[in-house]
This record gives sequence, C-alpha cells and structure tokens, in this order.
Amino acid sequence: MSDNRSKEIRSTLTSEGILELSIFNAERPVPGDNDVLLKIEASPINPSDLGLLISFAADLDSMTVVGEGDETVTSIKIHPALMGTMKPRMDQSMQVGNEGGGVVIDAGANAKHLIGKTVGVAGGAMYSQYRCVPAQSCLVMNEGTTSMEAASSFVNPLTALAFVETMRMENHTAILNTAAASNLGQMLVKICQDDGVPLVNVVRKPEQVATLKKLGAEYICDTSADSFMNDLVDALVATGCTLGFDATGGGNGGKLPGQILAAMEIAANKTATEYSRYGSDTYKQVYIYGGLDMSPTILNRSFGMQWGLGGWLLTPMIGRIGMERFGQMRQRVAAEIHTTFASHYTQEISFAEMLQPEVIRGYAKQATGEKYLVNPHK
Repeated sequence: MSDNRSKEIRSTLTSEGILELSIFNAERPVPGDNDVLLKIEASPINPSDLGLLISFAADLDSMTVVGEGDETVTSIKIHPALMGTMKPRMDQSMQVGNEGGGVVIDAGANAKHLIGKTVGVAGGAMYSQYRCVPAQSCLVMNEGTTSMEAASSFVNPLTALAFVETMRMENHTAILNTAAASNLGQMLVKICQDDGVPLVNVVRKPEQVATLKKLGAEYICDTSADSFMNDLVDALVATGCTLGFDATGGGNGGKLPGQILAAMEIAANKTATEYSRYGSDTYKQVYIYGGLDMSPTILNRSFGMQWGLGGWLLTPMIGRIGMERFGQMRQRVAAEIHTTFASHYTQEISFAEMLQPEVIRGYAKQATGEKYLVNPHK
C-alpha cells in the first residue's frame, strides 16, 4: 500500500436488507490549518460502537464471509421487521469507531506544536489507520502514555465523571450504577471513592461482586442473589441514593429499572413520618444510558408518583456541564489515565480479524470484562 492510503472499516446496509462489513482503502487525509493527522494505533469496541457497526437489527446467526485479509467482506441479514428503522442509513458506506488513541504525525499551520504527541480523541471514524481531526478535539496525554492507554480516554471516563456532575446538578447526594463491574463501573468506583460520593453497585454474578470488593467498593448488590431486593433496599437506605444509571435498558428479565425505583421508594418510606396514598414525596430518578439487555423495560408501578425514567447521553450532558468544567474533566482523565481511568482489554484484533464471525459474536455479547481493542496496523 502506498504512503498516501489509509485502510478503514466500513459498514453498509444495502436496500436488500444485508449489512456488509468491509475494509476500505481510502486516501490518507490532509490536515487543514487547525487540524492534526493522527496515526491511529488503538481503538476500543464500546457498546456505543455496535449500533453503527452491526446495528441492533442484525441477525448474527446469518453471517457469511467471502474473501480473506484486506478483501474480507462479511454479510449479515437484517431482521425484516426492523428494516423500517434503518432507512436513514440505507446504501451508505459508513465509517465506524467512536474513539481511539494515536500519535500526531502531521498538523496544519496552527497545530504544529502537537506533532509527535500521543493523544486520545473521540471524533468518529476511528477504525481507521489515519484520521484528520480538529486539534482542539485532541486530549494530549502526558509523557509516557501509550496509544493503547489513550484509546479509551473519552467514552467511559467522561461518562463516569458526568454521572457525578449530573448528581450534583440535579441535587442528589449518591449514585447507583448497574453493570458495575465493567470498565466504566470500575472507574466510577474509584471516582466516587476519591470524591466522597456514596455509590451503590449493581452486578449480576458473584465473581463480579469479588471484582468490586477488591477495589474497595462498599455497597454491592447481585441480581442473581435471592436477597437482591433486600440488599438493594439496605444499600439505598444507607446511602440515601435517589439517582440511578442503568446500562442494561432492561436487565433482570426487563425488570431492573423498575426494581431500582421500587427499592428507592421502599427506602424512602422507611424514614417517612406520615402516610400518603400517592407514595413518598422523595423524587427518584433512573436514567438508561445503555442497551446491554434488548428485552422490553418492564415497570410495575409500585413507587408512588414522584419518579422519573429517562434516557441519558454524554454529548447532550456535556452541553449542560459547560466547556469550562468539561475541560477540567478532560484534564483529570489525562492525569489519571494510568490509575482511575485505566482500561483493560481481553483481545487485540486486526481489521481482518474484526470481520470474522466468531470474533463478531465475541464483541457483540458486550460481556463484562471482555473488552476488545482494535489495532488498525496489526
């Protein structure tokens, strides 16, 4: 391949209802005056990447592969009933990958000082060998930080920090988080320890309880335990938590968000001084920020009338936080990338490996503790 080319992953939905994943040989971009050219050396596969890469509508049992190496093309059928929701992206060859880490190898006139720096960036199209982005989008890492360490410096770290900001802005005093043994969940444990924020961690396996105990987490509730609801209520009483963040969207048979709200109501009533037919006057909020469980969200409304269930996304929240505070959050990530915000990966894969059915099934599971890292130059 010539020096002016750049391989990248593309995802295309055809009008016949077939999702095609391929490796595209693009022209290497040239930076403008305020841009930098990155050699992307590492990019994680986050749950938020899967919606564009393989989509929620893909039938993974239908995968077929033709070609090999850079000529690999993987085809996946889309469930016919869900094709209507996919029309806006039909017949478009789409670049994929939310974030990554790399080295600045060229820059425009106003960004030459960044050449040679290792940076983390969330600019989209990060499953690419080379990527041009605005210089201001880059999080410049401290000396000694590798591209692999910088690769996950945006989505999980800033989401975890923004949970705490949301808590403060909405006048809560504690946080509950589900899928708490994930990379993001472990970061949140460390943040809350450092910032003195009470945290309730919800997991689904005993081994995940052990993982969080090693980090020093105090309140851990296992949905697989018979005592889950009692444990949850006890933790909510102890922390006074009225704000939950749910990564599952369903969880525990679709009941988890409702169970959290119900437990918050029980906890509130334990300290109530008088009865109300409308439930406690304590406002309870659960935000769904992920879709690890695609089952319906089931609400058995046993939590009064003072409650809210809504969606939560990082980008709109950054607008509420403001750029000054957001800049401080970014600098904290850079300073603590080896400690609080360290990410761990179970597999490092190439572009060609990324298109293999057994690998796709692996990262599509979104299993806790099984995070994949893409190396575009492998």
